[in-house]
Amino acid sequence: MTTKRAWVALCALTLAGASLTQTASTSAAPAPSTAGGQRDYVVLLDAGASVDTAVRGLKAQGARVTRVNRAIGLVSVTSGDTAFRTDGAAVPGVSGVAANRSIGSVPVRKPVAVEREHVRAARAEVARHPARPARATGKSHGHGHQASTDPLDTYLWGMRMIGADTAHARHQLGSKRVRVGIIDTGVQGDHPDLAPNFDRRLSRNFVTDIPAIDGPCEHPSCVDPVGEDDGGHGTHVAGTVAAALNHFGVSGVAPQADLVEVRAGQDSGYFFLGPVVDALTYSADAGIDVVNMSFYVDPWLYNCVGGAPEDSAAEAQDQDVIIEAMTRAMDYAHDGDVTMVAALGNSHEDISNPRPDFSSPDYGSDAHARTIDNATCFDLPVEGPHVIGVSAVGPSATKADYSNWATDLGSGELEVSAPGGWYRDGFGTDTYRTIENLVLSSVPLISVQETGEVDANGDITPLGEATGVMKQCTAHPTPHAARCGYYAYYQGTSMASPHAAGVAALAVSAHGRWQRGHGGRHGRPGFGMDPDAVRRLLMSTATDQPCPAGGVVDYLDEGRSAEYTATCVGSTDANSLYGDGIVNALAVGRR
Repeated sequence: MTTKRAWVALCALTLAGASLTQTASTSAAPAPSTAGGQRDYVVLLDAGASVDTAVRGLKAQGARVTRVNRAIGLVSVTSGDTAFRTDGAAVPGVSGVAANRSIGSVPVRKPVAVEREHVRAARAEVARHPARPARATGKSHGHGHQASTDPLDTYLWGMRMIGADTAHARHQLGSKRVRVGIIDTGVQGDHPDLAPNFDRRLSRNFVTDIPAIDGPCEHPSCVDPVGEDDGGHGTHVAGTVAAALNHFGVSGVAPQADLVEVRAGQDSGYFFLGPVVDALTYSADAGIDVVNMSFYVDPWLYNCVGGAPEDSAAEAQDQDVIIEAMTRAMDYAHDGDVTMVAALGNSHEDISNPRPDFSSPDYGSDAHARTIDNATCFDLPVEGPHVIGVSAVGPSATKADYSNWATDLGSGELEVSAPGGWYRDGFGTDTYRTIENLVLSSVPLISVQETGEVDANGDITPLGEATGVMKQCTAHPTPHAARCGYYAYYQGTSMASPHAAGVAALAVSAHGRWQRGHGGRHGRPGFGMDPDAVRRLLMSTATDQPCPAGGVVDYLDEGRSAEYTATCVGSTDANSLYGDGIVNALAVGRR
């Protein structure tokens, strides 16, 4: 895979050609439709082009402009012109036109089979024994409650693995002046464990709900207010990063950091280009220090320069626009001193040697087999420039079966590993296929009600007991916090990444400084740290995790096929499964 340092050069060479302005072939999939025959597009402008002039030209073509990102020159429009790809690309200053999100297709939620694998097993067990839950809550990997912990911290094996519990005991808690952006499905801002750290003033939602995939809109505008998360994923991530150390629920890695919702994901779990770009550039402008990105940009698992050989001309054009727009946005964020941390992915893939992709596009048209060229295809954002890639381990500190890995040690794809949970860890012991192998964190009530783990009255059901859902309530709720908070077990590199993002927040808290420019891209004075220095610190302080004897990890005993087998190459210091090692919250905070 091309290194991140060479990423910009590759993209610039490709986009200098004609691929961004080509006409869609007759076999190309049409742009997604909106109501009344209108279609949604994103229009990428030439670097340095006048945004106002291009917008006037697009309007003259009959397009309705819905959003303008001036930071990188990305314009969102709707148009009823069936030839808008060609007509829009002909406007002076336009680099390329791509289909944007759709209003009327894909009537199901994006699958999250890996993250809640245990729920399927629990459903089957509860169905067989409806009066007898599969297991009762209360079992723990940990020890008793201590002064520097919260009541449910005993379940957080991941915090102990990275030394966060010891860091907390030594008052390495992060700082409110360090802002962590959660680029996700939203954050339940009034969750009792998140409310003390939730920054409602800085939080933003860049997403409009789509009823066909997100379900009925909760608000007339279909734009949820900040502090709301109907998907659940973002709230779980936020709790791992910075749940408050407040004698309630769980504590996060950096329990005094400032939490900012920067919503870019639909309720259903899709992340489209426009909102993701807006979230990244806003993070730079708002002076956010660290962002967590536990997603990939839909609809392509891999965006290929010029498209994969099997893609249509229009699909290739869309991918070229995504690559260039994301490159600009990530460069912009990096230049604004934003440390970007991202999940490596759950496809049990050597991303340095990717298999054919059968899952894309996952939205808007039918998926088809795609040949993935390692040199020109990218999983975004994790394989983009300046991003810290994180793989996942289970309680045994072994790479989780689902986690991606990377044999090209010089590629910059995989930097570190972190606790992500692994349901099937501990084969041959009584911990095998137990929920305590997963990661417990905060969730919004609606997410566990939709799965049937909590009922309409807010009580945990037999299924919820079997899956380990927990509930904590306070007799003294504050005006900004709900009375009860809910907690659920997930697994995935989506859970590993926020552990690393929390460690990055501790690093900035301990080693950042006040200087002009750290308060955002507009040059305001602020507290912060060079993201390259944060990256180096995370990697240099990570706990070494060596390759296994023989260099091969198979998961046959755990019930996985040979496709999951991973090859570990490299040294104890750095290898293809763990990068530079497992992040270390205690070491990174030492001055």
